[in-house]
Amino acid sequence: MNAARSLLFGAALAFAAPAYAAGLSLEDAEAAAQKAWNDYADGFVEETATELENEAIEAAGQTLRFKTIQFSNHKGTPCTAPCAAEDGHAQPLFISLHGGGGGPAEINDEQWQNQIALASTYKPAEGIYLAPRAPTNEWDCWHGAGVDPLLERLIRALVAAGTVDPDRVYLMGYSAGGDGVYALAPRMADRFAAASMMAGHPNGVSLRSLRNLPFSIQVGADDTEYDRAAVAAEYGAKLDALQKDDTEGYAHFTDIHAGKGHWMDGEDAKAVPWMEGFTRNTDPDRIVWEPRGLVHRHFYWLAVPEGQGGSDNEIVASRDGQTMASPFWCDSTTTSSISISPSVS
Repeated sequence: MNAARSLLFGAALAFAAPAYAAGLSLEDAEAAAQKAWNDYADGFVEETATELENEAIEAAGQTLRFKTIQFSNHKGTPCTAPCAAEDGHAQPLFISLHGGGGGPAEINDEQWQNQIALASTYKPAEGIYLAPRAPTNEWDCWHGAGVDPLLERLIRALVAAGTVDPDRVYLMGYSAGGDGVYALAPRMADRFAAASMMAGHPNGVSLRSLRNLPFSIQVGADDTEYDRAAVAAEYGAKLDALQKDDTEGYAHFTDIHAGKGHWMDGEDAKAVPWMEGFTRNTDPDRIVWEPRGLVHRHFYWLAVPEGQGGSDNEIVASRDGQTMASPFWCDSTTTSSISISPSVS
């Protein structure tokens, strides 16, 4: 039922709306949601089967190649997507973004291979370690306009195939991949269970939308290029302040590793067991959302009208069960309305 609720519950409600008007029970609503998900998943599995087999997801006119390693008891074995578990259960997914960025394709290809090899350092307890190859060779290779739909399609394909638990999807990245985590985690906070940034730079991104996404920051203390270490400490302090003002949100840790430069000699692997302790909160009681830059229309149980949203937006919404609670406010120059909707990802 998790997949139905988190991936297609809104569509299921629309499907069941006529029956609801006639007095649809909760059991009937859940059955309708499950049927809608099953029908959708069957079609999406067929649609993306070749992409998974070829290890190349396509969306928004771009291609995301990837390699997968399946872990059990911290031991990894290369697998072919969708990487079914022996007993058929849905597994955690660790998406691990490589470094590199602006430069020749050969450099990013090399960094991709490095990130694949890092599976033996990070070695999760169980699940699928997936290292994608950035769709471009630009400086913003992990947070350009095409990355979000590629990751969404990739996650959805594996969830539809039944091999990935949608509530245990984790995002991590090193160097330029860390830049991507800084940027993607606030935009896609409702898609992940936790996220970990290693050796990257935030490039001015706001972390306020991370209220319901556990987030870690790790940088070597001697990583002075682009002031990475100093900025990481500054962003860790920002998360400290946010959590002080909102004690039920902004779970995080920050570690500036003494004596380490840009390469942390695997000390950053501590993020993996930390992330494994979290599952996705699909239905939080409080949401802080800054739909800046690339706007996702849905964020947990909030949505903005198509074409609206902008750089000055901030939406704060709280509820007590099905009752909207104070405060509920929108500080915006462009968004004229928002809607309350089931979580969609």
